[in-house]
Amino acid sequence: MDVHEKLTELEKENSQLRKRVAELSDFIENGSVPLHWVNNEGIIIWANQAELDLVGYTADEYIGHPISNFHKDAEVIQEILMRLSNNETLRDFPARLKCKDGSIKYVTISSNALFENDQFIHSRCFTKDVTQLIKEEQRKNKLLHLLEESVERLRLAIEATDLGTWDWDFEEGKIYFSDKTKEILDYKFNGVIDRTIFQLIHPDDRNSINLKIEQLSRSTSNGHFDFMCRILKPDLKNIAWIRVQGATYFNYKQEPSRIIGSILDITDIKKSETKNAELVAIVNSSHDAIVGKTLDGIVTSWNSAAEELFGFTAREMIGQHIEKILPDDRKDEEEEILDKIKTGESLQYFETKRRTKSDKILDVLLSSSPIRNEEGNIFGISQITRDISDKKQEERRKNDFISMVSHELKTPLTSILLFTQILQKKYDETHDETSKQINDKIETQAKKMVSMIRDFLSLARIEEGKLQLNKEPLSLLEIFEEVKSEAELLISKHTIKIACTVAVTIFADRDKILQVFTNLVSNAIKYSPAGGTISLGCEKLENAIRIYVKDQGIGIEPDNQKKLFDRFYRVDNEEMTHISGFGIGLYIVSEILRYHNSKIEVDSQKGVGTTFHFVLEEANMASQ
Repeated sequence: MDVHEKLTELEKENSQLRKRVAELSDFIENGSVPLHWVNNEGIIIWANQAELDLVGYTADEYIGHPISNFHKDAEVIQEILMRLSNNETLRDFPARLKCKDGSIKYVTISSNALFENDQFIHSRCFTKDVTQLIKEEQRKNKLLHLLEESVERLRLAIEATDLGTWDWDFEEGKIYFSDKTKEILDYKFNGVIDRTIFQLIHPDDRNSINLKIEQLSRSTSNGHFDFMCRILKPDLKNIAWIRVQGATYFNYKQEPSRIIGSILDITDIKKSETKNAELVAIVNSSHDAIVGKTLDGIVTSWNSAAEELFGFTAREMIGQHIEKILPDDRKDEEEEILDKIKTGESLQYFETKRRTKSDKILDVLLSSSPIRNEEGNIFGISQITRDISDKKQEERRKNDFISMVSHELKTPLTSILLFTQILQKKYDETHDETSKQINDKIETQAKKMVSMIRDFLSLARIEEGKLQLNKEPLSLLEIFEEVKSEAELLISKHTIKIACTVAVTIFADRDKILQVFTNLVSNAIKYSPAGGTISLGCEKLENAIRIYVKDQGIGIEPDNQKKLFDRFYRVDNEEMTHISGFGIGLYIVSEILRYHNSKIEVDSQKGVGTTFHFVLEEANMASQ
């Protein structure tokens, strides 16, 4: 082969070589795998288009810049460069790159270094984008974490609700019970649980439950169920109620493969429902109006008797304020009732007035009690209202009658007392002892009648709320002397002593306060039949006067002391059967003192004596 031919062949080989180099360069420059080189100073000296596309930068923005500018984690790129400079080969080394649009790409880097004469020239890095894989893994981990949390929450919820669980595997023919389920059923587990467990179901419920199970087993799609039934505990004595819930699951052949469910002991709920039904029946059949209220006075229940009494239906009242049936002058009273109930106090037999839908005013008797929850906290009020309008009307008629009769009796008694005064003058002239004795007895009995009539008149005025006071400064010692002189006409075994250490002036109604002392001294005389000393005493307090009437009589037992000031109350025992009276004297005393803003109290010991005491304003303090 001559020189020309050799040159031609060489040119041909060079052309083919250049073509292969061009193809290889194009493969590297435009291949789909991101590639780049980094020199020994960490500067990017070359990157193919896939690398630039990966990070979103142009060649000018990327090549010639430190590789660390584009890594999210500085310590990672430092480790990569250090290991490459040590001539290590990296395979799928994880890293994170910062892209131009601000996003972060998860990548793996496979790289080694080109060395010449033991000198690091540049790296040869292949970058693989694994962002989607990483995000998918993160999403999967998050879902797994949420699932774990959900399972834990479900477990805690089941434990908190005393819920038992069970799993009936048709393929294995076994029923699996949780420990709570075994506890609820009181079932002693000694091996595989099978269908014999259904023998626990109460005979009256067994057929319906078997029918439900048969329907579920024949179903061809997932079916949820929820039913209640009774079970017999193994001792066959105790009956319990359970609620069973769950769902049937099917295999690919649409055959039932298992039933998974829960079980809850609802025996207490059923008992409560029965008890509540009984209470509702009692409330609805009651002849008294029974109303439930919140602590703010909002009506929550309204029985049929309340509808009949007030004329408002339950629909008209529930959710409304109770003031709807309050007369205008009783609204402050309702606030006081609510305040007392909030403190846990009950209000028994409280007489007041209420308004009907037709604006009729009724006399009623209220009993109010707090309603408490399981923790003992008050959350509502139960109020029983009884219509006593007819009774009050009868009392008003009776009081009118008593008042009329008393007024009619006063006239002849006044005449009798005048005649005794005339007879007294005649005795002064004739000195006829027999006439004097008869006259004294007539006068004594007439004064007793006058005192009795005065009590009945006071009772009538108190009942009607018409008792009037005319307060004025009064010498207490003068009042005591007057009471003492009147009482001494009636006694023979007793000594009346005035025990005031100081002269004081009280602020009171003269006639009414005389009536108080007359009644107390009269009682002291009656209830100390053996005689003894009756003391009328007083003690000066800081801003008032404590006044007392003390005897050495038979005394009063503690149980009777509580009712002593009730109207028409009389102590019922053998010692007092011979003592006359109507049981209104101490009631009148307590009411008169109530009008004086005071309260009568009693200290007594059986066989030792009794002291009644109260406090009145001193005249100089009351006038300030």
